[in-house]
Amino acid sequence: MRDFVIFGDSTCDLDKEIRSRYGIDYVPMNYILDGKEYPASLDWESLSVKEFYDAMRNGKRITTTQVPVESYEKRFTEALEAGKDVLYISCSGALSGSINQAVLVAQELVEKYPGASIRCVDAKNSSFGQGIMLIWASEMRAAGKDVDETADYVEANKLKVHQVAFPASLSYLKRAGRVTASSAFFGNLIGIKPILISDAKGQNFAVKKVKGTQGAIEEICSMAAEEIRNPEDQVVYISHADTEETAQAIKEHLEKKISCKEIVCGYIGPIVGASVGPGTAAIYFVGDEVTTVGEA
Repeated sequence: MRDFVIFGDSTCDLDKEIRSRYGIDYVPMNYILDGKEYPASLDWESLSVKEFYDAMRNGKRITTTQVPVESYEKRFTEALEAGKDVLYISCSGALSGSINQAVLVAQELVEKYPGASIRCVDAKNSSFGQGIMLIWASEMRAAGKDVDETADYVEANKLKVHQVAFPASLSYLKRAGRVTASSAFFGNLIGIKPILISDAKGQNFAVKKVKGTQGAIEEICSMAAEEIRNPEDQVVYISHADTEETAQAIKEHLEKKISCKEIVCGYIGPIVGASVGPGTAAIYFVGDEVTTVGEA
């Protein structure tokens, strides 16, 4: 069996400790602030978390790029030259076109390396939702599965990964085009927090609205407790855009509702953060397959 390298991208939001523990790599995207382009490091090497989100709070617009084709070519080729196959789990194709570029690069490279396999999987999710799938892949690799068995498993089970989230404001998502148009009107209602899921197409879709941050915390925790399956067997992830107090409140509230192996909190990285804006928080977990499809 050929070994394989596991890649995510800058939207997977896995920090260095988790990536190191599970042997996960990533291909970076870029973000642009004040006309300057920065690599979207998940370790915040260019701007700190505070500097990044404070820029947004102060009205700066941060735009993002897809993974450059050359980055895919370089990283995939390095793996193939080392005699390894490649598994790339991308951000939702509904949110980024990076998966399409990766597939084209993969098709070209497998022709140059007979017998090699490059599998590209659209996570239909992002942030820790994508991260959960990367961890699945690592665990399967450790159990002796090859790249095709692993990719097939992720494909078959990816819609079981749930996101329940709320932004401080929908204005960032609306401006970035990262939320369905039918959901965007919630952002005009003062004091109202939309509750977002990642739907079966990988879109951010508002399923309900509640009053205030505390109401949103209680709602996403209730949704998670209702929709999670076998919590005692899984790690639940909370991501946040520089709002640690909110993340901690979510964790404490969730611990009262479910008993799971662990609840891990982490930052929303620069690519996802540029779209969702400061103050956003989300819970990621595994449940039954997501079937909801948001209106366009």
